[in-house]
Formats: sequence, structure tokens, C-alpha cells
Amino acid sequence: MNQLYVIGHVNPDTDSIASAMGYAWLLKERDGEDTVSARAGPLNPQTTWVLKRLGLESPELLTDASPRFETIARHLDTTGPDSPLKEAWAIANRTWGVAPVVNGDSIPYGLVTGPSMFSFLNHLVGPHPRRQEIRIAEILELPCREAADMQIPAFQASSRIRDAVTRILRQEGDDFWVVNEDGIYVGICRQRDVLNPPRLRLVLVDHNEPGQALGSIEEAELVEILDHHRLGNNSTHVPIRFTVDVVGSTSTLVSERIEEAGLSAPPEIAGLLLAGLLSDSLMLTSPTTTARDKTACERLGRWAFISSGPLAGESVESFGKEILKAGSGISARDPHEVVNMDMKLYEAGGYHFAISQAEVTDLLQLEDHLSALNSALQELRDKRGLDFAILMITDVVRGTSHLLFTNEIPPLSDLPYLRKSKEVWDAEGVVSRKKQLLPAILSLLED
Repeated sequence: MNQLYVIGHVNPDTDSIASAMGYAWLLKERDGEDTVSARAGPLNPQTTWVLKRLGLESPELLTDASPRFETIARHLDTTGPDSPLKEAWAIANRTWGVAPVVNGDSIPYGLVTGPSMFSFLNHLVGPHPRRQEIRIAEILELPCREAADMQIPAFQASSRIRDAVTRILRQEGDDFWVVNEDGIYVGICRQRDVLNPPRLRLVLVDHNEPGQALGSIEEAELVEILDHHRLGNNSTHVPIRFTVDVVGSTSTLVSERIEEAGLSAPPEIAGLLLAGLLSDSLMLTSPTTTARDKTACERLGRWAFISSGPLAGESVESFGKEILKAGSGISARDPHEVVNMDMKLYEAGGYHFAISQAEVTDLLQLEDHLSALNSALQELRDKRGLDFAILMITDVVRGTSHLLFTNEIPPLSDLPYLRKSKEVWDAEGVVSRKKQLLPAILSLLED
């Protein structure tokens, strides 16, 4: 639990994955932190291509921050049911008075504890005068099975602790088995640890809104946020380092931190951060692009395009075109994948809604898939209990978008876009969900 997880938003895009991996590298290199880069959802085709191109492994999947039993399990020494009780006695003296008894196949048999020993002695000796004279050495030669409590509940290591708290509080004992999915012994946990489990330590990158974060984030220890989106964060119990800056990608911010530390990223990490920057800024053509993004692009290119690296011989233009090509197109993708892959949830003016974005190289692709996409978008709306949902189909070549709406929303009738049909709007020149589309929608919903 001393590990520090660096993680982006659900439905991660390339910038989310790149900034998580890049910042995890920096925190380990600069601060000596035991960092782990993570992702809160499946990779999209573009990110998958980038990681493969750079020879990098995908970050660890982490969808829920709720503590698991594996975080509080203590792998205590064990003995067998037929072993002499003196072995359990020795183990109990080295622990907190508990000795796990497991079968030869590592399946839990019972626990030797203070109460179980007292119950055993009471049964063995009882009121009989002759038995009261039995020597302790003789008792300790008896098999452990005689003194083991076999009514100990077991919990899977991967199960959430909070789901079992009520059951544990109803139990008389203080110690419980922790097993894997096959029922194999993993360790022992104590009631006091269940009631106060260690929290997962998190750094959030490329988002700060709870609705875009991994599940049960309120149960985690939030250490830092590094982002470039609008504010939408919850309060924290203690002060944290919080950075939200006006740049085109979180990868830009990570690259600046690396330079400030007097370091240069390895070519693979530099290439990944460059991919995050070029993807989020549409090769520096998005209105979200700043002078700092252009400087970061030059910096990352200097680190990435070295002769011994995986991007030897590439340029920003050639690499950027490959990245955008890898992430564009809807013809070969399932409609549900298209509307869910890059989707973000929002709330404004009493409305709950989602905006998904997909990139294409030609908006003519939309015509052949309009009906299927509309059905998938409506299913997304209903499944999430939203008031409406929008799919933003962006032509990365021409720098424009079409918007597909699930239903009529009266306040949005004044959007400054050309209506092509009942469901489709032509948002000419709009390519940024964050800086162009979302502000226009929020201004009408919150008016």
C-alpha cells in the first residue's frame, strides 16, 4: 500500500495513458517514489497502436479504489491438522496469538486462538480431578485439529472490504481467513484492520471531476492532481498538490516537469508523451493548442527521435499523421465502442449528459452508420440514466465536426451550429470538445 498509483480518467485516451505513464516515471526518477502507472478502463485503438509502436506495456488496469482484503492479509506461518499442538503454540507466540491450521493442499482447516485453546482445555479436562493433573507437555503433543476453531469465515483476497464489514461486525471472533478464488490460503486479517484499512494512494492526471474518475475514489488517499480541464473536483480532507493549467494536453505539463527536474525522458516515454500531445491537440491545430504545447513538442521530439530509439527516422509530422490515422475511422468499429470509447459525463443546469468524441478522416463515413450510432448513443443515455447524449464526429483532416444528438433539449436549440437533420448538427470548425463544444453547451444550460 506504499505504492503510488498514477492514473487517468475512465475511457482513457492517449493523453490520459501517456501522462499517467510519463508522470509515474518522473515521480520514480525524481522523488524515488514507488510508482505504478494505471488505467481506469480499456485502451482505445489509437493508444494500443502507440504503445505497440514504442514497445511499451499497457498500464495496470485499476477500475476501483476501494480497499481489498489482500491489502490487510498477513501471511502468517501455518501448521497442519495432524501436527502436534506445540507447533501451533509456537506460531501463536510469534504472532498476535493466532496460528493458522491448513490442509496439505493449502485449504484452510481452522484457527488455533486463545478462545479455541480455552474451549479445548475445558472439554479435555472439565471437572474430572484426574484429568486436571494432565501435563502441559502431553497436551501439546495432541493434534492441532483438536484445538482448532473451524467456524472461521473466509473472504476472497480480491473482494472489497466495505462489502463485508456488516458481516464481520456480527461475528464473535476477531480473526478471519483470506483466500484466493480457489479457496487457497492467502493470509489472516483482523477485525481492527477491516474497520480501518489502508487507503490506495492516487495521483490523478488528465481529469479532476469525480464522475470521470475510477470507482470508489472517495475511499482513496488523493495525493495530487495534474490536469488541463475545467474544475469539477470534490473537496479533500487534507491539502494536496493541485495543478490545472491552460495547455493543450497533460503530456505538455509532464514534459515541463521533467525539464524542470533537469532530466530528459527515455525515448520511449518521450515518444509516448509526444503522442499524447499530438493526439489531444490534433497535431497542434486544435484551438486548445498554446505556445507551451509547441515548445513541448520540440522538447519531446528532441528526446524521442534519437538514432537508438524506436522512433529513429521519424518526425513530428510523420509520427503525428500515423497517430491520427490509428485513432480515426468508425467503419470497422462496433457502434457501442464508438460512443463509449471516448465518453465524458457532465452535469449543468440540472441536466446530466454525456459527450462522446470519435475521429474520422472523412465525414461521409457518418452517413452509412448514422442509424446504428444513434441507437448505440440512445442506449448509452438510457443505461447511464442521462437526460441526453451527444456524439461528436470530428474530421481530423478538414478540422470540423458533426454532432449527433439523442433527443431534443430546448435550451440547446440556440446552439450556433447548422442543423442538417433532426439528430445531426454541422459544427463547422469545431474540433475541441473541451474548449469549443462544452462551453457552448454549458452557457445555454446554465443560462
